[in-house]
Amino acid sequence: MSIATTSAKGQVVIPKKEREKVGIKPGSKVIVEAINDHIEIYPLPEDPIEYLCGIFERYPGSLTEALLKDRKEDADLEEKKFARLFRYTRPSEKRR
Repeated sequence: MSIATTSAKGQVVIPKKEREKVGIKPGSKVIVEAINDHIEIYPLPEDPIEYLCGIFERYPGSLTEALLKDRKEDADLEEKKFARLFRYTRPSEKRR
């Protein structure tokens, strides 16, 4: 653990040892988050697409299959709703 001093503008220099440990290079973007009584700094990945590639591999099943199943269930519900609507709005044979 290192100790840093804030400037009059609130700027802090992250010590070299800590920057190297987490991979912060000159020009890197970081997330600064205040959590209760402390601040956490997280480096953003240089290529976020590559970083997120494969992020869902640890989840069982296929997300595509789950989405298709969900859409089918929604379509079935809509079909039932329309069938019920038309059942009540059709004129009866006696009224004609």
